[in-house]
Amino acid sequence: MTARDEFLAIVNPAAGGGRCGKLARSVLERLRADGVRLTSVETEGPGHAVEIVREALVRGYRRFLAVGGDGTSFEIVNGIFSVSPAVPHPQAGRGEASATSLPSQHLTERPVLGFLPLGTGNSFLRDFSHRGLDHALEAIRLGRTRPCDVLRLIHSDGAIHFINLLSMGFPADVAALVNRRFKPLGEVGYLLGVLVCLARLSRRPFPLRLDGEPEPQRDPCLFLSFNNSKFTGGKMMIAPYAEVADGLIEYVRWGPIGRIGLLRNLPGLYDGTHIEHPLAARRAVRWVEFELDEPVTIMVDGEVMTLRCQRLEVLPSSLLVLV
Repeated sequence: MTARDEFLAIVNPAAGGGRCGKLARSVLERLRADGVRLTSVETEGPGHAVEIVREALVRGYRRFLAVGGDGTSFEIVNGIFSVSPAVPHPQAGRGEASATSLPSQHLTERPVLGFLPLGTGNSFLRDFSHRGLDHALEAIRLGRTRPCDVLRLIHSDGAIHFINLLSMGFPADVAALVNRRFKPLGEVGYLLGVLVCLARLSRRPFPLRLDGEPEPQRDPCLFLSFNNSKFTGGKMMIAPYAEVADGLIEYVRWGPIGRIGLLRNLPGLYDGTHIEHPLAARRAVRWVEFELDEPVTIMVDGEVMTLRCQRLEVLPSSLLVLV
């Protein structure tokens, strides 16, 4: 048996506050008992999954399992789709990444990614089922794949890739605050982060152009979200019209809503009706060009970063996901 014939399961034992580390072995044994061939490896800290995947690609692995949360799959995707920021994109300036773009010099076929949702946030899978782990195990056993776009953000220091969403403004502010001060408190900590950011309520512009429109958008807003899939934070349907393989970025904008208006409309974030608010807007676009004067805090697939964003584009159907 070669590396191409089996999955490499990458386990983040710290995911879900350590829950993943406790459950992963038994879940992987269930797959082995059902005839799924796999080898597993545990990560030792942030960024380690990226290194593991890069090395695995050289050894011939093409099929991966993300055992953890959204952050684990984010690192695996970035390990697969690593590219040199110095290499200009072949379609740069013409609006769309090439449909034949391959993620790595080691790949001549689309890689496959499955999920074992044992972390805190498992938003991507929710587009396909509310059954969580049971659904994921079934998809892996049956080899049930479907194409998935990968979104690529080019920034001043390189590029990152994601399959769920990237947001700026309120959600990123909350995520950054929670990571910095309240993370050990779990859901209570997230609620505290929301309340603190609600009290501060920063509404500001993030200048950008969609699909090469002549005039940049400069109006202040509560948040912007650039989505490949519908859900974030586990259950929030931030982008109800997003489709994972349509070759498009689902852009969602919520304008400068006030505190009371935000509180009244928070439930709409969970069923997708927030986009019906008069201050909300959505649009499916092929690429986004940012005109930011300085780095901003972003939240991407659950990870918080501060980057000077330049361009967002789509690698259409570049990945096969087991869902």
